[in-house]
Amino acid sequence: MTGRRRFQIGLFAALVVATQVAASAAGKGFFLTQLTMSAYYTLAVLGLSLLMGYAGQISLGQAGFFAIGGYTSAALTTLDLAPQRGSALVAALARLHLLSSRADLYGGLVLSVSPWAAFAVAVLLGTAVAVALGLPLLRLRGHYLAMATLAFGTIVSSVAVGTAALGAADGISGVPPFAVLPGLRVGGEAADRLENYYLAWGLVALAMLLLLNLVRSRAGRALAAIHGAEDAARAMGVDTGKLKLQTFVLSGVLATVAGALLTHYNGGIGPSEASVMKSVRLVAIVAVGGMGSLWGTLSASAVLHFLSLRGYFGSYDDAVFGAILVLVMLFAPDGILGADLRSLLARLAAGRGSPGEEA
Repeated sequence: MTGRRRFQIGLFAALVVATQVAASAAGKGFFLTQLTMSAYYTLAVLGLSLLMGYAGQISLGQAGFFAIGGYTSAALTTLDLAPQRGSALVAALARLHLLSSRADLYGGLVLSVSPWAAFAVAVLLGTAVAVALGLPLLRLRGHYLAMATLAFGTIVSSVAVGTAALGAADGISGVPPFAVLPGLRVGGEAADRLENYYLAWGLVALAMLLLLNLVRSRAGRALAAIHGAEDAARAMGVDTGKLKLQTFVLSGVLATVAGALLTHYNGGIGPSEASVMKSVRLVAIVAVGGMGSLWGTLSASAVLHFLSLRGYFGSYDDAVFGAILVLVMLFAPDGILGADLRSLLARLAAGRGSPGEEA
């Protein structure tokens, strides 16, 4: 890791600490709940930023991977296996220490898959779906790829809404906390608020470190070549298909991890997390931060998701993100943080036109 990258991560860590201290000092400790949720959404957005900004692949199915992670972990950790304790499968899982037990609201025993095992299954499933989906779809380009990934997201959303085992329109509730380490668990209890805040943003910092190292490596330069001119990159010996698939899988895995962890933090998941508008929202945030700017995407995601979760956009939440996407594409296609102010003002003036132009 270079000195510049070390400085960037250190500055980010200092900002995370300063935000927590400021919130606590102002008596707004409850803000940490929305900030923690924003961190998990940011994890999913960063994967999409890599896919769109560096590999040049437009995906409208990121929410699908997010939902796969959340629903898989939720379904396995809430499935009561106590009535099947005598079966060979449950006995084998118990011997492998893949089950956990807890008491329900009425004092009865609930036996289910442990959060660690459910998390592992969720990540493996997300990876397998990304590979199976990426192999045929990444032969497409531009709006064809966008439409294909949109179809994937629509399928996941329909399955979530129409499957009784996944709670249908009500989703899954009662998801237990995820004990990541002794004394550290992903859960929504007020007593764990501070630990969860630092855990979530620590994961974002690790993801940033991974992605920054990746984009500045040989593979990252190859991705930039694919984004600029895929045919030329292939002619120069770059294995474009392999790189695009690897990037697509990494993006999907980050979303899967984020979905699983946020589900444990919230204690449940609903079909809105798999909706098409959720994917559009993630794309809008990448556009705001700048297609090729990981730091810009992180900043835009943290701010916009926090404002949304605090309810500042009200019932116009989806409309706001749709409008943001349109405005950014029209006036700041390189992202707000990377926009040239003079160029932006010139575009606004040109769009308004002079009074004598219609004569």
